[in-house]
Amino acid sequence: MSDLSAEDAKLVTLARAARARTHAAEGAAVRDSDGRTYAACTVALDTVELTALQLAVAMALASGVKGLEAAAVVTEADAADVNVVRHFAGANIPVVLALGTGEVRDVVHT
Repeated sequence: MSDLSAEDAKLVTLARAARARTHAAEGAAVRDSDGRTYAACTVALDTVELTALQLAVAMALASGVKGLEAAAVVTEADAADVNVVRHFAGANIPVVLALGTGEVRDVVHT
């Protein structure tokens, strides 16, 4: 995570912790425009399925957030759906994609 800013590295750490706590498929964290962070993991029930990123954004929205600065997703999958960030926060928001080890695979922009 040395190529990331300290703030973005923190997002990866929070996403890894959310994933590890529940042994979920994904963990995610977002930073709002005031610098507050929200972390979540995948929810996979018979009747409800949310990606970790969808839930992290929903948690931020429920707290009254007006915008997002960045996000991170920790997953072993090849890619992550960043549409929820794009729909809420707009274009050019960086989303760090990392493995469970914290190794950054990519940084995509909405």
